[in-house]
Amino acid sequence: MAQDTIPILYGRAVGQREGLRDSMANRFPDNAFTSLQAVDPGLRKVARFLPHGYALHRGLKVQRAIMNLFSSTGRLRDVPVATVNEHVTVRLHRPVDHPHRAPALLWVHGGGTVMGHAAQDDKYLRKLAHRTGVAIAAVEHRLAPEHPYPAPVEDCYAALLWLARQPWVDPDRIAVGGASAGGHFAAALAQRAHDRSEVKLAFQLLVYPMLDDRTGADHRGQKRIMWTGTDNQLAWRWYLNGADPNEAAPARRTDLSGLPPAWIGVGTLDLFYEECLEYARRLRAAGVPVHEEIAPGAFHAFDQIVDKAPVSVRFFDSQCAHLRAALAASAA
Repeated sequence: MAQDTIPILYGRAVGQREGLRDSMANRFPDNAFTSLQAVDPGLRKVARFLPHGYALHRGLKVQRAIMNLFSSTGRLRDVPVATVNEHVTVRLHRPVDHPHRAPALLWVHGGGTVMGHAAQDDKYLRKLAHRTGVAIAAVEHRLAPEHPYPAPVEDCYAALLWLARQPWVDPDRIAVGGASAGGHFAAALAQRAHDRSEVKLAFQLLVYPMLDDRTGADHRGQKRIMWTGTDNQLAWRWYLNGADPNEAAPARRTDLSGLPPAWIGVGTLDLFYEECLEYARRLRAAGVPVHEEIAPGAFHAFDQIVDKAPVSVRFFDSQCAHLRAALAASAA
């Protein structure tokens, strides 16, 4: 069997008997998720130089510095910043000729809940805003472990309330979105907004979201490009800091009914592939419309690292099309 088919077959096993899934996992070669033969051709050239994990077990100081250094290339100097409260600011990306009371997206950056900053997505969000006509507010929130759950998600929720109250935003056309840990916060915001009934969301854009604290806990040990099971477990431990995961992890929520329609995108080589498919399945079973955008042979954060690769372009085009359609449909 070709190695590039192994992760796809593994994903198809989601929802089958647990014993069968574990049996399949135990037969994977060590490089099933890192072999260049498994990686999409448009991503292979860069993939050979990417790390197999963030080595969070060595601490956060160096890892944060490295992430900030590389992500600073995405920062734009002309992005206005608004203050939400003493802990939270947002970076605003508003399209040219932005109409009065237009659709808006609250975006949350990635970084495992322990790294990253809002400016790292400036170039991506400017392109997204211009392509969709949607105004975007990117949240600068506090990070774990210095500020564990619930501080970061409540920072994001405060930004959502702020956005919904802006006179230039149509309150009936608001979406939440984020990548990786930002996708975790976006999913958590969708759940909070439903429960608190202060903002009615029209859409959730979940880009390879970090949804389930159990991912990586089985210590299967398969290597991954960019984000590993060990990284994931440490990040969740720091974020939860003893909090009840049934309350803090979006995938743990038992009732997903009433949540806004979702776009969930992920690569087949991503650590989050299984949990994304499972969350999509459960949303759909609860009556929530879901579009799954699966990128064969793609690793975690592939679209941000190699944005010109055909698989990345298709991934971004799908985000634009569904975000635009969802908010336009809300207006109708």
